[in-house]
Amino acid sequence: MAVTMAEISQLRKMSGAGMMDCKKALEEANGDFDKAMEIIRKKGQAIAAKRSDRDAAEGCVLAAENGNFAAIVALKCETDFVAKNEQFVALTKDILNVALDKKPASLEELLAAPLADGRAIQDQITDRIGVTGEKMELGFYEFLNGETTVSYIHPGNKLATIVAFNQAGVDYQVARDVAMQVAAMNPVAVRPEEVPQKTIDTEMEIARDKARQAGKPENLLDRIAEGALQKYYKENTLLQQEFVKDNKLTIAQYLQQQNKDLTVTAFKRVTLNVD
Repeated sequence: MAVTMAEISQLRKMSGAGMMDCKKALEEANGDFDKAMEIIRKKGQAIAAKRSDRDAAEGCVLAAENGNFAAIVALKCETDFVAKNEQFVALTKDILNVALDKKPASLEELLAAPLADGRAIQDQITDRIGVTGEKMELGFYEFLNGETTVSYIHPGNKLATIVAFNQAGVDYQVARDVAMQVAAMNPVAVRPEEVPQKTIDTEMEIARDKARQAGKPENLLDRIAEGALQKYYKENTLLQQEFVKDNKLTIAQYLQQQNKDLTVTAFKRVTLNVD
C-alpha cells in the first residue's frame, strides 16, 4: 500500500531509522505502525548478529555524579562518524541517566534496565544498530560511592573519570582538579599499598635487569630495584603524583591544604582510543 510522507516522518521520529527504511517498513506492514516498528527492530537484530565479530573501537564516553554516587558509561560503535551523531550521544546520555537513577550493580543489570519507553537498554542499542548498520555495544559501566563524588569528561567524549572522597562537601573545583589529574596522568592506584602485587613484581624485576645490564653488583640489585619502585609509586599512584597544576605539590599535599584529613577513596578512568 502507498504510505504518506507524514507517516514516514512519524515512524522516523519514533524509531530514528532512515526515511527509506521507514518507508519500506510501513509498506511491508500495510501502514501498521506497531508492525513497522517490529520490522525495524528485527532488522537491527539481524545486523547485530551479522556484525557481532566486528571491532567497536569508537564510541562516546560520558560521566556524571548524583550526590554520593558517580558513574561512567561508554557506548561503543565502529566509526567516529556514528560516535559523534546527536542521536548516538543522546542515547549514551539516556543510559547514563538510568545508571545515576537506578544505581545498577553491574553492566548486565544496567543493560536490562528500561529507558523512558519501558524497553530495556539492550533493546534500544539493538534498534540503533538497525538504524546505523554498525556494531554497537555498551562497552563500559563503572561507578563509585563516596561522601563526595565528582566527574570529568574530556572534550571529545572519548575519556571520562570519576573520583570519590572521604568527606562530604568537598569544594567542587578541588574535586574537579583531582578528576582532571586522573584523566591526564592515568594513575594505577590511589596509594602504593593498592598497587597490584603482580605490577610490583614486574617493576622490581625490570629495575634489577636494568641495573644488572649497567654492571651493578648483584648484592645491590634489590636496593636499586626498591629505589626504582619508590619512583614508580611517585609517578603512578594518585596521591603521590605531582599535581599537574602545581608541580611543587603532590595530590596528597594539595588535598591537605583544603583539609588535613581529606583524601581520595577511589577513582575510575575509562577511555576509547586515547592514552
